[in-house]
Amino acid sequence: MAEARGSAAGAAVGGGITAVDGLTLGHFTLRERPTGCTVVLAEGGAVAGVDVRGGGPGTRETALLDPLSHVQEVHAIVLSGGSAFGLDAASGVVRYLEERGIGYRVGGRHIVPMVAGAILFDLNVGDGSIRPGPECGYEAARAASAAAPAEGSVGAGAGAAVGKLLGIGRAMKGGIGTSSITLDDGLTVSALVAVNAIGDVIDPATGKIVAGVRTEDGTGFADARSLLRAGGRPGSAGGAALAAGTGICGNTTIGVAATNAALTKAEVTKVTQMAHDGLARAINPAHTPRDGDTLFGLATGTHRLEGDLTRIGALAADMVAEAILRAVRAATGLPGLPSVNDLASAGG
Repeated sequence: MAEARGSAAGAAVGGGITAVDGLTLGHFTLRERPTGCTVVLAEGGAVAGVDVRGGGPGTRETALLDPLSHVQEVHAIVLSGGSAFGLDAASGVVRYLEERGIGYRVGGRHIVPMVAGAILFDLNVGDGSIRPGPECGYEAARAASAAAPAEGSVGAGAGAAVGKLLGIGRAMKGGIGTSSITLDDGLTVSALVAVNAIGDVIDPATGKIVAGVRTEDGTGFADARSLLRAGGRPGSAGGAALAAGTGICGNTTIGVAATNAALTKAEVTKVTQMAHDGLARAINPAHTPRDGDTLFGLATGTHRLEGDLTRIGALAADMVAEAILRAVRAATGLPGLPSVNDLASAGG
C-alpha cells in the first residue's frame, strides 16, 4: 500500500539513506494520481539543519533548525508532492510519532514530535485537486523501515518532472533517489532527493544530459544551457518560448543529506550547505527564483569518531548528485512524460 505506484523501480543499492544508523524511510503513493510523500524517521532523534536556495520554497519548521533555536533534535523529515497543500502530510507524521510516545517532552507529561518538511509542485501532473494530506504522511511513517528504499516514481517523486524550461509538454519524468557511502572508519554519508527540476539533469562525471528539456519532436534533448543562452538574445524566438515556459511551470528539488557522525546544529547546517553543491552539479539551472530547492541535514551521532566537516560535506555533495541521477534513471514514465528508459528505447 505504501508503495502502490512505481515500486517496481527497485531499491537503492547499499541501503541509500537508511544505511545511516537510526534512520528509517517510508513512501506513500496515492492511487488516484501520481503524487505522494516520503518520510525519513529518526525516532531516537537526530541533530538537524536546513539550507534553502530556491526563490519559491514551501517548508515547515525550518526556523526550528536554526542553530540558535532551542530544540536540538528532530524526529522526522517529510518530503511531499502537492505544492503547499502537501505540507499537511507532516501532520500525519506528528500524529504517528505522538501515538508512540516519540517527541520533545514539555512540562513533564506532554510529547511534541519535531517534524520538519518541504514540498514540491506536481499539480500539473494529473488531477491537481488530489494532493497528499495527513493520512499520506501517517501511512508513509507507518511503512518506514531500515530496508533499502524504493526509488523512482514513488512517494514524493511520483509526480515529479524535470526539464520544464519550455513547459510540461517538453519535460521528462523525475523521481526520487537515494545514495550512500560508508568509509573504512565507519563514517556513513547519504542523501535522499526528490527531483522536480526546471532544468536538465546532468551527469557530473561526463557533462552529458541524462534527462531534461526535449526537442520539439520529443526524441532528444534541447539542452537547457543552450536554450538559456539563446533566450538571452532580445527578440529571439527561443527567448519568447523560454519566457512562456518559465512562467507556467512549477518546480523544486528537495531532499535530505544525512550522516552517522556526531555533529552540532551549526556543523550539520554547514554540511547541508555544502551538499547543495551536488544539486548544482547535477541540475542546470538550479536554485532559480521559481523553484524552492531545499535540503535538510541530519546527524544521528552513532559514529563517535571526531567529525571532519570538510570530508563529510564533500561526500554529502557527491551523494546528492548521485541520488539525483538515480532518481531519474529509476523513474517510470507517464503519458506525455517519458522516462530516461523510454527515451533510450525510442532511440533518443
